[in-house]
Amino acid sequence: MSEQIDYFFSLVSPWAYLGHAKFIGMARTHGLSINYCPVHLPDVFSETGGLPLPKRHPARQRYRLLEMQRWRVKRDVDLVIWPQFWPFDHQFADRTVLAAVMMGHDPADYLELCFRGVWANNLNLGDRAVLEGLARRAGFDPVALLAAADSAMVVEAYQGNVGKAIAMNVIGSPCYVRRGEVFWGQDRLELLEDAIVSDRPPYTYDV
Repeated sequence: MSEQIDYFFSLVSPWAYLGHAKFIGMARTHGLSINYCPVHLPDVFSETGGLPLPKRHPARQRYRLLEMQRWRVKRDVDLVIWPQFWPFDHQFADRTVLAAVMMGHDPADYLELCFRGVWANNLNLGDRAVLEGLARRAGFDPVALLAAADSAMVVEAYQGNVGKAIAMNVIGSPCYVRRGEVFWGQDRLELLEDAIVSDRPPYTYDV
């Protein structure tokens, strides 16, 4: 049985984009099962003490810009520092990923298209027509996908991911959770891979 990693993220997060391709490659290399958990970040922040970007100290906002440039080179991805349509209301776009999972699709490539749409190609993922086009490129039925994203079942599951995130000590995007051990940030992917390769038991808070 393959090992499962809980993957908490939002399409509004540049850090989730920066780590996505590496994480998916890692999962495929090691035969991991991914539990996709798109989450509404403001709700997670309000419960765990995080701050949305405009409320952070200017020094933290400036440092974020340095880190984005460093990791853009390190991960060798295209990244627009200030996308034309960012920030946007990410809830519906996030839910399309959850809808894809519930429809039995592997959303990895669709999610990559969405991430690149925001962070490399200046697309407006708040526009449903844009999401339809990306769904079609991924080989999905765009009408069915967007309808599912609006369904009560998907909306309820998306809202439920906030409670799941808080219960699992998730504090931001992306978070990768292996056997209850949280790895926060795409810059922890190497540590996650070390844990997978060594098959070590998870570290705990009881120290």
